[in-house]
Amino acid sequence: MSNNILIMGASGDIGSAITSVLSDQGKRVFLQYHSNEKSITQLKNSLPKENWLGAVKANLETSAGIHDFLENIPVHIDGVVFAGGRALLGLFQDMTETEMDQLFHLHVKTPWLVTRHLLPSMIRQRYGRIILLSSIWGDIGASMEVLYSSVKGAQNSFVKALAKETARSGIAVNGVSPGFIDTKMNEAFNTEERASLLDEIPSGRAGTPEEVAKVVGFLLSEDASYINGEIIKVNGAWS
Repeated sequence: MSNNILIMGASGDIGSAITSVLSDQGKRVFLQYHSNEKSITQLKNSLPKENWLGAVKANLETSAGIHDFLENIPVHIDGVVFAGGRALLGLFQDMTETEMDQLFHLHVKTPWLVTRHLLPSMIRQRYGRIILLSSIWGDIGASMEVLYSSVKGAQNSFVKALAKETARSGIAVNGVSPGFIDTKMNEAFNTEERASLLDEIPSGRAGTPEEVAKVVGFLLSEDASYINGEIIKVNGAWS
């Protein structure tokens, strides 16, 4: 049973909601964050002490930053949730190589290296849960978010392929693909753009971080023991 859970990107709106939901389920959480220490402090103060394994500040936009983080994981990890990252709006032709590298490291190389680091211990235990927070754009692509769509599509492929490789070792690999969720990441949209997006969503509203977090909580539970290699959509019938 997954008890020690590593949450990558825990200071974001969805990462914070996931942390709270998992703590309510009795999980022990170890958190990674980039810069929002205030959010991490609030989480620490809100969780039972027995559920707190610690937190590490780490910049995952470079290979060196990822490797530095790996040296600071203090315990065996039963499950990992990749909830961090950022979007990047703009024409593809205007994207710099530095921006390409940053998104690649955050959304693709971080899951690769962290998962590779954790897998041997999971395989010895014959138990593990790996969950990636993808995006609707990883399924259908988005104009003005070509880089973000690309790395999210890579995450989806990683989930499906790794699940086939590790299933016989007792490890489940799944993805959660949110649509338009009320988070700070989506505050870049103005009122008109937001209204236009909501008009496209059959449910007629944005989702909440808590709704995404509860799906993650389910996938980490034994009720989801036969779900493997799936990308679960949380998007109000948008796609």
